[in-house]
Amino acid sequence: MIFAAGRGDRMRPLTDACPKPLLAVGGKPLIVWQVEALVRAGLTDIVINHAWLGEQLESALGDGSQFGARIHWSAEGTALETAGGIAHALPLLTGKTDADDVFLAVSGDIFCDFDYRTLLPRARAMAMAPRPHMHLVMVPNPPFHPRGDFVLDTAGLLRMPSADAHALTFGNIGLYDTRLFREIERGAKVAMSPYYRESIAAGLATGERFDGRWENVGTPAQLAALDRSLRA
Repeated sequence: MIFAAGRGDRMRPLTDACPKPLLAVGGKPLIVWQVEALVRAGLTDIVINHAWLGEQLESALGDGSQFGARIHWSAEGTALETAGGIAHALPLLTGKTDADDVFLAVSGDIFCDFDYRTLLPRARAMAMAPRPHMHLVMVPNPPFHPRGDFVLDTAGLLRMPSADAHALTFGNIGLYDTRLFREIERGAKVAMSPYYRESIAAGLATGERFDGRWENVGTPAQLAALDRSLRA
Protein backbone atom coordinates (compact mmCIF):
# COMPACT_ATOMS: atom_id res chain seq x y z
CA MET A 1 0.00 0.00 0.00
CA ILE A 2 1.22 3.48 -0.89
CA PHE A 3 -0.10 6.29 1.29
CA ALA A 4 -1.04 9.26 -0.90
CA ALA A 5 -3.96 10.93 0.88
CA GLY A 6 -2.17 13.75 2.68
CA ARG A 7 -2.66 17.44 1.93
CA GLY A 8 1.06 18.29 1.92
CA ASP A 9 0.69 21.59 3.76
CA ARG A 10 4.44 22.19 4.15
CA MET A 11 4.83 21.87 0.39
CA ARG A 12 2.39 24.66 -0.38
CA PRO A 13 1.86 26.45 -2.71
CA LEU A 14 3.02 23.58 -4.95
CA THR A 15 0.36 21.28 -3.52
CA ASP A 16 -2.51 23.73 -3.90
CA ALA A 17 -3.16 22.39 -7.39
CA CYS A 18 -1.18 19.13 -7.40
CA PRO A 19 -1.18 16.20 -4.96
CA LYS A 20 2.19 15.97 -3.25
CA PRO A 21 3.05 12.44 -4.54
CA LEU A 22 2.76 13.73 -8.12
CA LEU A 23 5.43 16.39 -7.64
CA ALA A 24 8.34 15.46 -9.88
CA VAL A 25 12.00 14.87 -9.12
CA GLY A 26 14.51 13.59 -11.63
CA GLY A 27 11.91 13.68 -14.38
CA LYS A 28 9.17 11.59 -12.75
CA PRO A 29 6.67 11.96 -9.89
CA LEU A 30 7.73 10.92 -6.40
CA ILE A 31 5.08 8.21 -6.30
CA VAL A 32 6.26 6.71 -9.58
CA TRP A 33 9.70 6.11 -8.07
CA GLN A 34 7.93 4.07 -5.39
CA VAL A 35 5.73 2.13 -7.80
CA GLU A 36 8.75 1.19 -9.90
CA ALA A 37 10.71 0.08 -6.81
CA LEU A 38 7.83 -2.12 -5.66
CA VAL A 39 7.51 -3.71 -9.10
CA ARG A 40 11.26 -4.45 -9.15
CA ALA A 41 10.74 -6.30 -5.87
CA GLY A 42 7.96 -8.39 -7.41
CA LEU A 43 5.21 -6.52 -5.52
CA THR A 44 2.89 -5.80 -8.41
CA ASP A 45 -0.50 -5.65 -6.65
CA ILE A 46 -0.51 -2.14 -5.20
CA VAL A 47 -3.21 -0.30 -3.25
CA ILE A 48 -3.03 3.50 -3.25
CA ASN A 49 -5.25 5.64 -1.07
CA HIS A 50 -6.05 9.24 -1.87
CA ALA A 51 -8.11 12.19 -0.72
CA TRP A 52 -6.70 15.58 -1.76
CA LEU A 53 -6.90 15.91 -5.58
CA GLY A 54 -7.07 12.13 -5.84
CA GLU A 55 -8.54 12.20 -9.33
CA GLN A 56 -5.20 13.55 -10.57
CA LEU A 57 -3.42 10.52 -9.12
CA GLU A 58 -5.83 8.10 -10.74
CA SER A 59 -5.52 9.90 -14.06
CA ALA A 60 -1.71 9.87 -13.97
CA LEU A 61 -1.18 6.27 -12.85
CA GLY A 62 -4.33 4.58 -14.11
CA ASP A 63 -4.51 0.84 -13.52
CA GLY A 64 -0.73 0.58 -13.22
CA SER A 65 -0.24 -1.42 -16.40
CA GLN A 66 2.24 1.13 -17.75
CA PHE A 67 4.52 0.17 -14.85
CA GLY A 68 3.86 -3.58 -14.91
CA ALA A 69 1.64 -3.26 -11.84
CA ARG A 70 -2.02 -3.66 -10.91
CA ILE A 71 -3.07 -0.57 -9.01
CA HIS A 72 -6.20 -0.65 -6.85
CA TRP A 73 -7.53 2.71 -5.68
CA SER A 74 -8.91 3.45 -2.21
CA ALA A 75 -10.67 6.81 -2.40
CA GLU A 76 -11.26 8.40 1.00
CA GLY A 77 -12.81 11.74 0.15
CA THR A 78 -11.50 13.19 3.41
CA ALA A 79 -8.14 11.90 4.61
CA LEU A 80 -8.64 9.23 7.29
CA GLU A 81 -5.07 9.28 8.70
CA THR A 82 -2.86 6.21 8.53
CA ALA A 83 -4.75 3.56 10.53
CA GLY A 84 -8.10 4.78 9.24
CA GLY A 85 -6.79 4.69 5.68
CA ILE A 86 -5.59 1.12 6.12
CA ALA A 87 -8.94 0.06 7.60
CA HIS A 88 -10.77 1.71 4.70
CA ALA A 89 -8.59 -0.21 2.24
CA LEU A 90 -8.84 -3.61 4.01
CA PRO A 91 -11.10 -5.16 1.35
CA LEU A 92 -8.29 -4.51 -1.14
CA LEU A 93 -5.48 -5.59 1.20
CA THR A 94 -6.92 -8.77 2.71
CA GLY A 95 -5.83 -11.97 0.97
CA LYS A 96 -7.58 -15.26 0.42
CA THR A 97 -5.77 -16.85 3.38
CA ASP A 98 -4.26 -15.51 6.59
CA ALA A 99 -0.80 -15.98 5.04
CA ASP A 100 -1.67 -13.25 2.53
CA ASP A 101 -2.61 -10.65 5.12
CA VAL A 102 0.81 -9.13 5.82
CA PHE A 103 1.36 -6.14 3.58
CA LEU A 104 4.07 -3.57 2.94
CA ALA A 105 3.14 0.08 3.39
CA VAL A 106 5.19 3.06 2.24
CA SER A 107 4.56 6.78 1.98
CA GLY A 108 4.16 8.14 -1.52
CA ASP A 109 6.24 11.23 -0.78
CA ILE A 110 9.56 9.71 0.33
CA PHE A 111 12.54 9.03 -1.89
CA CYS A 112 14.89 6.17 -1.09
CA ASP A 113 16.97 3.36 -2.55
CA PHE A 114 15.70 0.74 -0.10
CA ASP A 115 15.36 -2.73 -1.69
CA TYR A 116 11.89 -3.94 -0.76
CA ARG A 117 12.80 -7.52 -1.65
CA THR A 118 14.76 -7.75 1.59
CA LEU A 119 11.50 -7.54 3.54
CA LEU A 120 9.85 -10.55 1.91
CA PRO A 121 11.30 -13.21 4.27
CA ARG A 122 10.24 -11.11 7.25
CA ALA A 123 6.72 -10.79 5.81
CA ARG A 124 6.43 -14.56 5.42
CA ALA A 125 7.53 -15.09 9.02
CA MET A 126 5.04 -12.50 10.27
CA ALA A 127 2.22 -14.18 8.38
CA MET A 128 2.86 -17.41 10.31
CA ALA A 129 2.83 -15.74 13.73
CA PRO A 130 -0.17 -16.46 15.98
CA ARG A 131 -0.41 -12.78 16.94
CA PRO A 132 -0.22 -9.82 14.56
CA HIS A 133 3.16 -8.09 14.39
CA MET A 134 4.57 -5.02 12.71
CA HIS A 135 8.09 -4.39 11.39
CA LEU A 136 9.40 -0.88 10.74
CA VAL A 137 12.37 0.37 8.75
CA MET A 138 14.27 2.93 10.79
CA VAL A 139 16.69 5.56 9.47
CA PRO A 140 19.23 7.96 11.02
CA ASN A 141 17.53 11.10 12.30
CA PRO A 142 17.27 13.82 9.64
CA PRO A 143 17.98 17.45 10.63
CA PHE A 144 14.27 18.28 10.90
CA HIS A 145 13.61 15.39 13.32
CA PRO A 146 16.66 15.12 15.57
CA ARG A 147 14.99 13.31 18.48
CA GLY A 148 13.78 10.36 16.42
CA ASP A 149 10.73 8.17 17.01
CA PHE A 150 11.63 4.77 18.47
CA VAL A 151 14.61 2.96 19.94
CA LEU A 152 15.86 -0.13 18.10
CA ASP A 153 17.51 -2.52 20.54
CA THR A 154 20.17 -5.11 19.80
CA ALA A 155 17.54 -7.86 19.54
CA GLY A 156 15.72 -6.00 16.79
CA LEU A 157 12.79 -5.00 19.00
CA LEU A 158 11.42 -1.47 19.03
CA ARG A 159 11.01 0.47 22.25
CA MET A 160 9.55 3.85 23.05
CA PRO A 161 12.18 6.60 23.31
CA SER A 162 13.79 7.34 26.64
CA ALA A 163 16.38 9.74 27.99
CA ASP A 164 19.09 7.06 28.17
CA ALA A 165 18.69 5.58 24.68
CA HIS A 166 19.21 6.99 21.20
CA ALA A 167 16.09 6.88 19.06
CA LEU A 168 15.95 6.52 15.29
CA THR A 169 13.40 7.94 12.87
CA PHE A 170 10.69 5.78 11.36
CA GLY A 171 11.34 5.78 7.61
CA ASN A 172 7.67 5.44 6.61
CA ILE A 173 8.34 1.91 5.34
CA GLY A 174 6.69 -0.87 7.29
CA LEU A 175 5.20 -4.35 7.28
CA TYR A 176 1.81 -4.71 8.95
CA ASP A 177 -0.70 -7.47 9.61
CA THR A 178 -4.27 -6.67 8.58
CA ARG A 179 -5.48 -8.23 11.85
CA LEU A 180 -4.27 -5.08 13.62
CA PHE A 181 -6.91 -2.96 11.90
CA ARG A 182 -9.98 -5.15 11.47
CA GLU A 183 -11.87 -3.67 14.41
CA ILE A 184 -11.66 -0.10 13.06
CA GLU A 185 -14.95 1.11 11.62
CA ARG A 186 -14.54 1.63 7.90
CA GLY A 187 -14.51 5.34 7.13
CA ALA A 188 -13.35 6.36 10.60
CA LYS A 189 -10.45 8.78 10.99
CA VAL A 190 -7.88 6.95 13.12
CA ALA A 191 -4.24 7.78 13.81
CA MET A 192 -1.49 5.17 13.81
CA SER A 193 0.29 6.23 17.00
CA PRO A 194 -1.76 4.06 19.42
CA TYR A 195 -1.05 0.96 17.32
CA TYR A 196 2.68 1.62 17.44
CA ARG A 197 2.58 2.06 21.20
CA GLU A 198 0.45 -1.04 21.80
CA SER A 199 2.57 -3.28 19.56
CA ILE A 200 5.79 -2.04 21.17
CA ALA A 201 4.40 -2.58 24.67
CA ALA A 202 3.39 -6.14 23.75
CA GLY A 203 6.81 -6.93 22.24
CA LEU A 204 5.23 -7.37 18.82
CA ALA A 205 7.06 -4.57 16.98
CA THR A 206 10.43 -5.24 15.36
CA GLY A 207 12.63 -3.02 13.26
CA GLU A 208 15.76 -2.73 11.19
CA ARG A 209 18.13 0.12 10.45
CA PHE A 210 18.65 1.43 6.93
CA ASP A 211 21.64 3.66 6.26
CA GLY A 212 21.19 4.11 2.52
CA ARG A 213 19.65 7.05 0.74
CA TRP A 214 16.36 8.13 2.29
CA GLU A 215 14.65 11.50 2.11
CA ASN A 216 11.34 12.70 3.42
CA VAL A 217 10.59 15.38 0.86
CA GLY A 218 8.67 17.91 2.92
CA THR A 219 9.30 21.40 1.54
CA PRO A 220 9.75 23.07 -1.87
CA ALA A 221 13.43 23.61 -1.05
CA GLN A 222 13.94 19.89 -0.30
CA LEU A 223 12.10 18.99 -3.50
CA ALA A 224 14.28 21.31 -5.60
CA ALA A 225 17.48 20.02 -3.99
CA LEU A 226 16.53 16.40 -4.62
CA ASP A 227 15.61 17.19 -8.22
CA ARG A 228 19.01 18.83 -8.81
CA SER A 229 20.77 15.87 -7.26
CA LEU A 230 18.97 13.29 -9.39
CA ARG A 231 19.44 15.24 -12.59
CA ALA A 232 23.15 15.60 -11.87
